[in-house]
Amino acid sequence: MSLKNYIDERPALKQFIHRLLIPQHQARPRRWVSWFVNPFVHKRHRSSIVRASVRLDVLPFNPFVLGERSIIDDFSVINNGVGSVIIGNNTLVGIGAVLIGPVSIGSNVIMAQHIVLSGLNHSYEDSQRPIRDQPVTMRPIVIDDDCWIGANVTITAGVTVGRHSVVAGGSVVTRDVSAYTVVGGNPARVLKYYDKGSDQWISASRSVASPVQTAS
Repeated sequence: MSLKNYIDERPALKQFIHRLLIPQHQARPRRWVSWFVNPFVHKRHRSSIVRASVRLDVLPFNPFVLGERSIIDDFSVINNGVGSVIIGNNTLVGIGAVLIGPVSIGSNVIMAQHIVLSGLNHSYEDSQRPIRDQPVTMRPIVIDDDCWIGANVTITAGVTVGRHSVVAGGSVVTRDVSAYTVVGGNPARVLKYYDKGSDQWISASRSVASPVQTAS
C-alpha cells in the first residue's frame, strides 16, 4: 500500500496532515511546504522559468511537472490541490493564466494571456447546503502538443484539445477539439480544419460535413 493510499484511508490522519500543509479554508500551502518540501518532490527542469510573481499553490501529494525550457509568466496561478498539473517542454504559460488541476499540457504549446483551465467543479445538487461546502468533482483537461491557445480563453473540465490546434481568443471551450482544428466562439465551434489529402486548411463554412469533431 502506498503512503498516499494509507493516508486516504484514515480521515483523521488525512485532516491532520492537510492542516499541517495548508491553513484551514485556504488554497495556498504554508511557506515551509513551498520552501522545504516542494523543491524536493516536484519535477521542475533546471532550464524552466517561473516568474517571481507567479502564485504556486502547489502541494506535495499531487504531481507538478514543468518541462525543459518552459515558462510560467507573471501573475499566473498554478494549483494542484485536487489534481496534477503537468506541463511539457518548451511551453509558454502566458501572463495571468490560471491552471487548476487535473491539467496536462504538452510540449511546444503557446498559451496567451489570462487563460483559465480548471479540471475542478463544485457540486451544487444539495439545495440545503452552501455550494462551497459540497464535494468537488474532477475531470482532466488535456492540451496536446503544438497548440496555440489565444488570450482570455476558458477551457472547461474534461476537455481535450488535439495536437496542432488553435483556440481563438475569448473562446469558451466545452467539448473536445480534434487535432489540426481551429475553433472559436462561446461556446466554441469549428472554424477551420486541416485536410491532409489536399494539404490545406479548409473553412468549416465551405464544408457540408466537417470530418472533425465540433467543439460547439
